[in-house]
Order: sequence, then structure tokens, then C-alpha cells
Amino acid sequence: MIYLLIAFPLFMAAATFLWPSDRTRPWLLPIGGLGQLAVVLGAMSLTMHGAVLTGLSDWLRLDALGRLILGFVSVLFFLCSLYAPGYLALRADRPNRLFCGNLFLVQGLMSLVMVSHHLGLMWVAMEGTTLASASSLYFNHNARSLEATWKYLLIGSVGIALALLGSFFLAYAALKAGLESTLLFDALVREAPRLSPPWLHAGFVLLFVGYGTKMGLAPMHTWKPDAYGEAPGIVGTLLAGGVTSCAFLAILRMYHICVAAGEADFAREIFVATGLLSMAVGAVFMVRQRDLKRLLAYSSVEHMGILVLGIGLGGAATYGALLHLINNGLTKAVLFLSAGNIHRAYGSKMTSDVRGALKRVPLSGALFLAGFLAITGSPPFAPFVSEFTILSAAIRDGHFVVGGLFLLLLGVVFVGMGATVLGVVQGEPPDPPPGAPVLRDSVATGAPIVLCLALVLLLGLYVPRPLVTLVREAAAFLETAP
Repeated sequence: MIYLLIAFPLFMAAATFLWPSDRTRPWLLPIGGLGQLAVVLGAMSLTMHGAVLTGLSDWLRLDALGRLILGFVSVLFFLCSLYAPGYLALRADRPNRLFCGNLFLVQGLMSLVMVSHHLGLMWVAMEGTTLASASSLYFNHNARSLEATWKYLLIGSVGIALALLGSFFLAYAALKAGLESTLLFDALVREAPRLSPPWLHAGFVLLFVGYGTKMGLAPMHTWKPDAYGEAPGIVGTLLAGGVTSCAFLAILRMYHICVAAGEADFAREIFVATGLLSMAVGAVFMVRQRDLKRLLAYSSVEHMGILVLGIGLGGAATYGALLHLINNGLTKAVLFLSAGNIHRAYGSKMTSDVRGALKRVPLSGALFLAGFLAITGSPPFAPFVSEFTILSAAIRDGHFVVGGLFLLLLGVVFVGMGATVLGVVQGEPPDPPPGAPVLRDSVATGAPIVLCLALVLLLGLYVPRPLVTLVREAAAFLETAP
């Protein structure tokens, strides 16, 4: 079963590359997305009933943390796959073989990241997600998308190189302590109390910076505005909710080793500082932002900061951060996909050209507005629940300054992001250029976003018990030393 988690999307990638028709190929995405979701749910059910899924001499293992994030990413991929046929039908001028095949390839590599219990194997899988997703950024084939692709590759490569160096430092921490060198996570966690603290600290910092670059934490976030700004909505969603979740998982693996070594406070201080910095950077650059998709990129920087801030606070905030991973990813799907619809309807993503979206594309405009309210933590949407959990934990545990800064930055984000979003959806739409086609909302490109928003609303009103169990078990796994 654990091999099937990786093999199925890779098989679908091969089948998609070989499929002869551009017109029918996009329909393989929802078929494969549903199949992958079924495989993942089957594996999760087995592990929740006591089965242990391992492979490659324990290099692969589906534990509580990987199970939660793999389940979420599989749901996100399926939701995006429902949107793909309608989107690609509108882009019939572009061949889609590479685009569709690479989506499955990215999903397979993300699955490998989730089940990797070997530091080197996880590093290879993370680098693979960068290479596989890069070509999708260039789907529009213009100068700006080419620049964004190169920036994504270059900055991501620097980050992944630092992560490799951190992996070497972590292995040397065992050698320095007179232990056998290993890159297996279970062995590192088991021997963590005996690891050399200076080398462990150095390795953690390098790994945090390296994978933090992939995650898009400030100040390592500089690839995000260009990449998200030029990527198709599906790719932006998978980057913001999928690839960044993989990088977050890699950081959590390192944090788990620090917890086992008794060095949790060292890691938490870095998390809290970086989390607040990322929120501040995102807030500042969202004020008076004139590019819709770059606005969403800085929103992602902010929410990556919220994730590491929650882990840094520990306790109940850890539960809140893991829940926020899911809530943020689903809400980003609403925003990126609806922003893509608005972009195509106006032929621009600049606020100087886009206004009156509620009149030109009523469904997409309303979804974009609802997505804004959700992502800024407004009730009754799901991000409110997870952000309130983090804030409550901060206040309850006496972190009053951190809690106050958290609230302040959320307020700045609401005002800054709101000014741009309201300008886009309100007012009268400009007249289209003579002879230019005017695209309207359709069921194919609207229904999947409605489904995403329905999930965001549902998780704001009621968190299903199975999900609560998954999040609690992941949080307990992360905070427990062997």
C-alpha cells in the first residue's frame, strides 16, 4: 500500500504523457485525482486501525504527521483536478501534455515527501517537486512567466542546497557524539538526546532556512510574488497548499528531532521570530498592492508565518497550526481559482484594469470576496477557528506580547488586503476593447470553487471528529519525545 501511494500518481503521469488527445487529456486529472484520493483514504484507514505501513527498510513510513498532510494534499489535488478540464478547455491554444503530466508528477513526488523517513530521500523528493512544477509556471509562455520560472528555480535551488548542507551537519552531529551516522528519522529521534548540541543547532538552522525558502517564509520568500503572480490558478493553488505543506512537513521533522533532544526551546524561539517577521512582511506588501495574484502571494507569506508561529508557541497552538495548514490551503484554492477566472475575464490582473467583478463575473467575484473574508480570519469560515485557537493558546500560556502582535498584524492584513479586494469586486466594470471576447462564469470553472468554499465554511462551523482525531494525533506525535 505504501508503494501504491507513490506509484499510482506516477503511473497516471506516464499515462497522461502518452495520451494522444489534447482535448480529452484533461479529463484524466479528475479520474486520477479521485483514484489517488481513494488510495490515500485506504492507507489512512489502515493506519488508524493499527496497521504500520513501511517500506524500503523503513526509509518509507506513513506516520501520524505524514498521514494528516498527505490526506489534505490529496483532497486539494482532487479539487484542483475538477477545475482543470474547464480551465484547459478555455486554453485550447496551448498544448497541455506537459502541464497535465507534470501535475501528476508533482503529486507523486509530494506523496514521496510525506512518507519519506530518510533525510536524503526526502531531500531528493523535495528537489523533485521544484523541478516538476517549474515547467507549469511557464505555461503562459511570455517573458514574465519565464522570469518567474527562473527565479523559482534559482532561489529554490539555493534553499535546497542549504538544506542538503544541514542534512550533512545533522548526520555529523551523530558522528561527533560517537554514534553511528544515520539519516533515518526514527534513528535520529531515538538517539537525539545523545547528538552533539552545537552541530544539531547548526544543522537545524540550515535545514530551517533551506526548507523555509521552499515554504516561502520571510526573508526567503522572494520567489513567491513572481511565481504566484504568473502561475495558472491551479498551479498557484498546488504551490500555496501543496508544495509549501511538504516544506513545512520537512521543517516539522527537524523540529521533532529537536524536541526529542531536549532542544525544543531553541527551535521555538526561531519559529516565533520568523513567524512574526513573515506576517509583518506579508502585511506591509499587501497594503496598496495592485496585482491580484501578487496580493495572494504575500497572503501566503503571512500564513506560512502563522503556521510556524503556532508551532513555536507549542501546546494547543500546535493543534491550531496543523488545523490552519488545512484551512489555509482550502481557502487559497478559492482565492487562486477565482482570481484566475477574473484575470481571464478582464485580460489583466492589475487593479487599474479590474473593477466591478461582481457585475461582469458575479460568481467568481462573489467567491473572491468570500475567499478574502475567509483568509483574513472572519467568522464563520475555517481560518477563524484555527487562528483563534493559536491566539487563545498564546494568551493562555502568557505570551501576551506575541498575542498582541499577532492580532495587530491580522488587523493590518485585513485593512490592506480589503482595500484591494473591494476595489476589484465593486464599481462598474470597464468596457472591453473592441472585438475582444468577454468571458463569463461557467459551471465548469465555478462549481469546483464553490465546493472548496463549502468545505471552508463547513470546517468553520463544524470540524468532523475524524479530522479532529487526525490533527490531535499529529500534534501529539510532534510534541512527544520517545
